[in-house]
Amino acid sequence: MHIRRSQPADGDTLMDVWLRSVRATHGFLTEADVQSLLPHVRDYLASADEGLWVLCTDGGEVMGFMGMSGSKVESLFLAPEHQRQGGGRRMIQHAREVGGDDLTVDVNEQNPDACRFYQACGFVVEGRSPLDNQGRPFPLLHMRMRSPARSSTVTR
Repeated sequence: MHIRRSQPADGDTLMDVWLRSVRATHGFLTEADVQSLLPHVRDYLASADEGLWVLCTDGGEVMGFMGMSGSKVESLFLAPEHQRQGGGRRMIQHAREVGGDDLTVDVNEQNPDACRFYQACGFVVEGRSPLDNQGRPFPLLHMRMRSPARSSTVTR
């Protein structure tokens, strides 16, 4: 697998990945919630050129994508058939390469698999918001990558 920058022609494919991923992993969202998010996601995918990375198979098939803004992971979605194959970890490794070791991410608290994934990648919860970024009642956990200095500090 390899990672490349998003291209304008990726729009429909990334939208499809997002939709299938959300339906497979975000059981707390109703179909009406998903439909209401579609225009926002479409706009996000169209405007995030520089910070949008695409994970592909060696044959070029799109497996997923990750959006970044500085050192913040804004989004990470994998097609359901490509989940649990190391692609997410590969994307976080890439995020560290381009964004540094002090990565942050906001995760839906109601998505326990995502919370476990980020914790397994070395993120820790630093805070919580009862509402998502659109003001809806979907709590967010604010997570930060444990820095090597902090995680290796020994207290006596």
